[in-house]
Amino acid sequence: MEKELRLMKGNEAFAEAVIRAGTDAYFGYPITPQSEVLEYLTAEKPHERTGMVVLQAESEVAAINMVYGGAGCGKKVLTSSSSPGISLKQEGISYIAGAELPCLILNVVRGGPGLGTIQPSQSDYFQATKGGGHGDYKLIVLAPSSVQEMADFVELAFELAFKYRNPAMILSDGAIGQMMEKVWFNPQKKRSGELQPWATTGKTADRERNIITSLDLDPHRQEQFNLKLQKKYREMKEKEVRYETFQCDDAEYLLVAYGTSSRVSQKAIQMGREEGIKVGLLRPITLFPFPSKEINELADQVKGILTVEMSAGQMVEDVKLAVNGKIPVEHFGRMGGIIPTPEEVVENLKAKIIGG
Repeated sequence: MEKELRLMKGNEAFAEAVIRAGTDAYFGYPITPQSEVLEYLTAEKPHERTGMVVLQAESEVAAINMVYGGAGCGKKVLTSSSSPGISLKQEGISYIAGAELPCLILNVVRGGPGLGTIQPSQSDYFQATKGGGHGDYKLIVLAPSSVQEMADFVELAFELAFKYRNPAMILSDGAIGQMMEKVWFNPQKKRSGELQPWATTGKTADRERNIITSLDLDPHRQEQFNLKLQKKYREMKEKEVRYETFQCDDAEYLLVAYGTSSRVSQKAIQMGREEGIKVGLLRPITLFPFPSKEINELADQVKGILTVEMSAGQMVEDVKLAVNGKIPVEHFGRMGGIIPTPEEVVENLKAKIIGG
């Protein structure tokens, strides 16, 4: 079968890609601006297409614990929500990470703190990349910047989640979730039915029953387990960093931005170069693992870096750590659901980096 071209919202494209990826089950709860995911999955009746289960739970807490159970069975399962809803799921996410189980979590970020606004934001970066729940754990975090990537990152996220037995998050935002663009879809896959050797599927002729838990009251065993997790996260850093550069070959200044902010930054680069400012862009695709090495290398080439974020400044801390004091690093951001304009990016580049 050939790929199919359609015009869709980001949230709908994500949901369609979930079905086509041969996913076993979705457990979720509605919240703006990601409710179209659950609505689309319900309307499409994927149980008739592939046998996929779609269930609206009674709460976000219930949904993430259903994901925990499905993942423990070795199934390809996911949930989606938006900022406050993800906060409610944090205990369950930490449990899943501690149990070393694969799953997919979509966060279509809205402005905060608190109930905030339903407009787009990037203020959940810390929550996603620094472990929003308790304990020393990491999520694999992918940041789409288009409707196409909302679809493409579904299979990539599942692939990485099963490879490392670790939860993977797609960190989107309300703009990408709600905007409409053309998107190419892969052909429909069947649900695999593959039996994972670690899954809680009962005793078999080949092995005893598996027990999955994130609890160990022996501090020495728990420390060894944590060391095992840290080794796994280091392997992710070595093998799974993904990023994109734009007009960096001759750049004298660098923008670092992801998601919607990176789209704005590309236009800002065009405007800046029309004024004779040699500026480039590095777009992190994986927020964890973060492209620290690549940013550090670019810091040997450019005179200064401006991060562009729809937040008070969160990713800027990781950029500063990567640069390690070589050159100035500044932040420009809008909050409350406001998307920065390319003109504002150029103005702040001049004021904070070039003029500074």
